[in-house]
Amino acid sequence: MEILLPVLYILAAAGFILAIKWMSSPATARRGVIVGELGMLLAVVGTLLRFEVVHYEWIFVAFLIGSAIGVPIAYYMPMTAVPQRTAVSHACGALASALIGTAEYFRQTPHGFVMVALALEMVLGFLTCTASLMAFGKLQEILPTRPITFTGQNYLNLGVLGLAVATGGLMIASPETVWPFPVFALLSLLFGVLLIIPIGGADMPTVIALLNSYAGLSASAMGFALDNKLLIVAGALDGSSGFILAVIMCKAMNRSFSNVLFGAFGTLQTSAVKTTDRPVRSASAEEAAEILDVARTITIIPGYGMAVAQAQHKLREMHDLLTKRGIDVKFAIHPVAGRMPGHMNVLLAEADVPYDKLIEMDDINPEFPRCDVALVVGANDVVNPAAKNDPSSAIAGMPILHAFEARTVMVVKRGMSPGFAGIENDLYYMDKTLMLFGDAKTVVGNIVKELTAVGAGR
Repeated sequence: MEILLPVLYILAAAGFILAIKWMSSPATARRGVIVGELGMLLAVVGTLLRFEVVHYEWIFVAFLIGSAIGVPIAYYMPMTAVPQRTAVSHACGALASALIGTAEYFRQTPHGFVMVALALEMVLGFLTCTASLMAFGKLQEILPTRPITFTGQNYLNLGVLGLAVATGGLMIASPETVWPFPVFALLSLLFGVLLIIPIGGADMPTVIALLNSYAGLSASAMGFALDNKLLIVAGALDGSSGFILAVIMCKAMNRSFSNVLFGAFGTLQTSAVKTTDRPVRSASAEEAAEILDVARTITIIPGYGMAVAQAQHKLREMHDLLTKRGIDVKFAIHPVAGRMPGHMNVLLAEADVPYDKLIEMDDINPEFPRCDVALVVGANDVVNPAAKNDPSSAIAGMPILHAFEARTVMVVKRGMSPGFAGIENDLYYMDKTLMLFGDAKTVVGNIVKELTAVGAGR
């Protein structure tokens, strides 16, 4: 067993590393998922073979309960709810890490470095648990999505965190003294709540990525406390990848971490759409089909509205019809379109849209001035010209897709409501813009019918 366990753990760690590497490319993503799953299987088997693991009947019961909950969630969960599901996963994983740390603290009363690792693990685990639950509540709109702020909030947050760290220091200095632990745990849980309430719904996806990093660091610290090298590796991979993802998302929104955590992005939500008297031009599905039929280059810009309506299959039908007529059709992908990076890529791949037709923002933007039609389907802030033209805008400086440079712009949207940033979109009021109001799946479906009729009439 002393030889087998290290081999299993090394193979599992290699599987995790290769999974991340291969999932960075669409061509190898499926292989990466399979290797990651195999790595996790080896990790679980190796852990169950450790002599410290006892009462296998209870482990089997937990396995059945977890499977009964996890399988239906994974099977029935829509892609639009991936951030919420991710938040719940972070909460469960972080709580498990904190509870294991609690058990080790009372079981062994460790000293020195092990106690430092346990304290770090528990503070990260407890605060990540409640912070993730708060993030889930905001994403699911169970809690107010707007930032909840009050005077002196940042000082209160830092004070709570400071007290948690101080009581953790008392635990490290005197592990035999029990009373600091409940104070330490409650302060850590409270800090997780206070950390999230001042953050608006627009920033929740970035916060989810940061919480992913915290959960990974908690697991890595637990690995040091338990002398489990695989936990150290897996936690470090999770922590670093979550941090990198958060960096990518902040860059895509022209935000800094401090601005995300303390900027209260989204406070304009309640006062948006204050210029409803501005005229907009609307069009029917028939008119849209006529414009698309005579275009030579079309760029489709998908967004969260497409995901909610599940319109990706209708867009693929539209793509096929137009492509057969010799029209160059591409899909422009913004890094944070939807709610998570890669959201649009996954949905369009699910609908069998050729992956080489999905063009990233930096590559597609120079082509918009030569584009006949930019068709925006459910996207909002990521095509708002205010990011480039209005220095006072809440999204000023945010990289956007330059749909406004196309010769004609058509926007599929339910109404004139704002996006996550809570501000109106100047694109809707441009002379070249036509609004197609309605559910994205229905509107695109009607356009497909009209295109089919136009083709049959030739």
